[in-house]
Amino acid sequence: MNRAARATQATTGRAAPLGLVLFAVLIASSVLIPLVYLVVRALEADAGSLVDIVFRTRNVVLIGNTLLLAATVLLIATLIALPTAWLTARAKLPLTRFWVVLATLPLAVPGYIGAFALLAASGNGGTLELIGWSLPRPSGFWGAVSILALYTAPYLFVNLHSALQNTDPALEEAGRSLGYSRWQGFWRIGVAQLRPAWLAGALLIVLHVLGDFGVVSLMRFETFSYAIYSQYVSSLDRVYAAWLALILLVITIAILLLEGRLMRRIYLARNAKNSRPAPLVDLGRWTIPALLPLVIYAAVAVLLPVVTAVHWIVREPMSIFYNPWSELARATLDTLSAAAPAAVLCAACALPLAYLAVRHQSRLSLLLAQSSYLGYATPPLALALALIFVTLRLVPDLYQTLSLLILAYTLHFLAEAIGPIRSQLHQIPVRLEESAVWKRYCT
Repeated sequence: MNRAARATQATTGRAAPLGLVLFAVLIASSVLIPLVYLVVRALEADAGSLVDIVFRTRNVVLIGNTLLLAATVLLIATLIALPTAWLTARAKLPLTRFWVVLATLPLAVPGYIGAFALLAASGNGGTLELIGWSLPRPSGFWGAVSILALYTAPYLFVNLHSALQNTDPALEEAGRSLGYSRWQGFWRIGVAQLRPAWLAGALLIVLHVLGDFGVVSLMRFETFSYAIYSQYVSSLDRVYAAWLALILLVITIAILLLEGRLMRRIYLARNAKNSRPAPLVDLGRWTIPALLPLVIYAAVAVLLPVVTAVHWIVREPMSIFYNPWSELARATLDTLSAAAPAAVLCAACALPLAYLAVRHQSRLSLLLAQSSYLGYATPPLALALALIFVTLRLVPDLYQTLSLLILAYTLHFLAEAIGPIRSQLHQIPVRLEESAVWKRYCT
């Protein structure tokens, strides 16, 4: 069967439901609000000053720094996530679910918090000196790489772990029947099946690095997002900042086009009739050594920021006027009140976009799915200003409300929900859906 024939099996062969398409268009249009705002503000620029701001040599250097940082972070994050995903999905481990949660926990720690914790723990007077350790204080390019790789690796892990659990083991077994060893079969056949999952996670990591400001500023490594933020805070006129943000979005669109091209003609659905989980590998005496890197990773990415924060809270004297623990409890409740509904809304909005992109592949469906990544790539400050700008003119009562915050979270993090759903849909046979539709029709 040729590649084109396999690719057609990934679709249902029916026209996309009109209601689903309209809903997806509405979601994609909402994500494009910041882009429209940036274009409107950019058109107000003075042509003479625009050349000095946008086309200066320094911006080219910053773009080069940003792309080099993104590529290096992606490489190291892959080296962290792929072995971890294989261990938790394909190896016999005690408390497997615990290790999966542990590998995902760094997502709960903002990158700039991790950077601040590492800075506070290292160097002279750092927290690590309490246990007799001393580490040089990180900074510059490699400091930014280490922090960003630690806290973006879970994006890849979540996608790769899910894909490894659902790939068809018969393909690797067929490779072993042709003379491959277990590891050769995995690297030559199994890894090829992880392409959609890796691309989904890699896209999030690259876009995260492109828009990150907190980590690179603490590590004192200048990137393009640094130039955007500096222009926003140093000038009351945000027209030129809008142009810089548009340049970043142009780079994002180029990356999205590349990702869309790599995702074409992928069919990885399992044979539903012979579907079975992959056999787990017994590591034997290598189980503990294999888990040691995961323990170290979790300790650096999660335990170190928690211990550092607790240390700084405890060393500050309490007073009747200020209790940090009550403030922490209030902040936690406020965070959950926005994060929980935003997570549900993200999943609900991502499902139709991912479904159309996989089951009804067309230029429109792929465009709708990829447009969601523009919200993630837009600098958070520009996204917030765009929503405030639109809200004050269309729905003033929504300004400074929890609902607007939930909407902003949804538009920004929608891209994170699409990747795992899309990679799962690539592995679900279309015949299962067709059978369900036929059964309902018959009854």
